[in-house]
Amino acid sequence: MGNILMKMYFRGKKQFKIVFVIFVLVITLAILHRSNYINLESRSISRRSSSLQAREAVNFLSFITPVDNFWNSGNKETIATATKKEAKQWDVTAANCTLTKFTRNEWLNGLERNFEQFLRYRHCRYFPIILNHPEKCSSDVYLLIIVKSIITQYDRREAIRKTWGKEMDFNGKQIKTLFLFGTSSIENERFHHQKLLEYENIIYKDILQWDFMDTFFNLTLKEVNFLKWFSTYCKNVQYIFKGDDDVFVSTENVLEFLNAPNFQNLFVGDVLYKAKPIRKKENKYYIPEGLYNKTYYPPYVGGGGFLMAGSLARRLYVVSESLELYPIDDVFLGMCLERLRITPVHHCGFKTFGLVKNKNSKMNKEPCFYKSMLVVHKLLPAELLEMWKLIHSSINCSKKMKIP
Repeated sequence: MGNILMKMYFRGKKQFKIVFVIFVLVITLAILHRSNYINLESRSISRRSSSLQAREAVNFLSFITPVDNFWNSGNKETIATATKKEAKQWDVTAANCTLTKFTRNEWLNGLERNFEQFLRYRHCRYFPIILNHPEKCSSDVYLLIIVKSIITQYDRREAIRKTWGKEMDFNGKQIKTLFLFGTSSIENERFHHQKLLEYENIIYKDILQWDFMDTFFNLTLKEVNFLKWFSTYCKNVQYIFKGDDDVFVSTENVLEFLNAPNFQNLFVGDVLYKAKPIRKKENKYYIPEGLYNKTYYPPYVGGGGFLMAGSLARRLYVVSESLELYPIDDVFLGMCLERLRITPVHHCGFKTFGLVKNKNSKMNKEPCFYKSMLVVHKLLPAELLEMWKLIHSSINCSKKMKIP
């Protein structure tokens, strides 16, 4: 009886060892399989994010991920080759935003607080990225659609995704879309807004967000951070459309316009010539003479929507670093173009101030006009969806119509 019990004991012990070895092998293979995925996931969550959960996720992922090269310690040559082939990464992990103190600040007296803040912090140029999608530029892209938005205007983004911002393959030409954000400017709702944006990003995967506050005076930050992002990740993008989230865009007309000989320095839109800086303090676009003392701005394109060549965007990034930031993003781009000695091209199909000056005119709602336009500002989401439906219906626009 004792011998039988001993045999059963050793047999059970042997089976336990076999099961244990198999279990260890399975866990090891699982870690190997998941390590690359985990590394990618941890990179995608910004350590500067306002979300505590996001930072905890990074720490957790870092904890369960094997130390770099642990499994390949004997193959240093392969690792070095892989590193060389790796794409560039966003290299800003912290914003250098110390307060600038002015020795002579008489001209600052009387300025609104947000304007004074802009002047004291305008040396802060690049910021950590919170939500990133470099894969948008992983292949050849013919047209990259970039839309400036804020977190609370979700209905506008939904309308754009269903209409002119819909990603597609048009006769072999890839069209991709991204929305640009800072963080919420509403302090007591910032956490909830951020969670909503992160959820939206999980669904659509089309959001770029940086760690600066989304305000009017920070629109130029969206411009320079996008130019840097584009120069970092997008080597194979031919053209860019950049616009607001309250415009109508005829994707078909844009593609038809671009179906011409290669525009190397293309920058086209609704150009403003000899626009004067506004000196009235109550105006949204007020600029004191101490900041800009010239009579006219250089020619610039209304920011509601414009087209530019990808090659020019990379040149704009380089030259933008030699200029101080300016609170009006449209004008800032005009200054960059002036430095490059490039004049933007005016096109009558870009109506960034509406079809006609009279906002109550019925012409602003006439679909036959929209069928011949490239960009029209401004339409609310319901108006955009309705206009898109109308111009893609069997509407008869054979009669020639002219916009006064």
